[in-house]
Parts: sequence; C-alpha cells; structure tokens
Amino acid sequence: MARHNEVGSWGEKAAQEYLLRQGYAIMEQNVVIGKVEIDFVAMKGDRIVFVEVKTRSTSFVDPAEAVDRRKMMRLSRAVDAYIQSRNIQHEPQIDIISIIGTPEASAESVVIEHIPDAFRPPLQSR
Repeated sequence: MARHNEVGSWGEKAAQEYLLRQGYAIMEQNVVIGKVEIDFVAMKGDRIVFVEVKTRSTSFVDPAEAVDRRKMMRLSRAVDAYIQSRNIQHEPQIDIISIIGTPEASAESVVIEHIPDAFRPPLQSR
C-alpha cells in the first residue's frame, strides 16, 4: 500500500474513534455514490451527518483546504443522491474532519480538527 494510502486509512480510523467519542452513531463508512466517496454517514441527534475526512502527515498545508468548491459541489450532489435514494427525512449536515499526523506519531502529537456543518450545499453552481 502506498504511504499516502496508509496515512489516509489511519486518519479515517482516527476520525471514526473521534466521532464515536463525540456521540455520533456511525451508520455507514466509505459509501460510494457515482464517483464520489462519502467517508462516514452518521447520526447525531436528529441530524444525518456526512463526514469528509482529510489527513495530512504534516501541518505544511491545512488538510481542510483540500475541500475546495469543486469537492463541495461533488460531495453535495452525492449527499443529495444518498438522501433521495433512501428517502431520508432527517436534517442533513456536512462535516469536515482534518487530521495532522501519522500512524507512527504519538497520540499527543496528532491534531484533529472537527468542523461541524462545514458548508451548506450550494443552491446553484457558477
């Protein structure tokens, strides 16, 4: 497995543990809708939460910056398709979890930033 894939898999596991500690109930993981993968689908209160995880091994670049307008549009369409296909009645929320660290790093040196309700799906594309 390539190093960036190892770091990404480790980051998703760290995000999963974080979400569970925060009281999220994880319903699905790595859901593919079209060509878009939704890292986690979870419930928190009366909301269905779609979580995008971005992991980087260093803080040179903020991992959340990888969620640009194009990624937001693609993720928004996937979320909408997921909701429509399953007739979900809960209020949707899209979160971003950014993780800086590596599998070899000590737990104290890993930085996890959770951005709840990170963005609203755009009403139209420009």
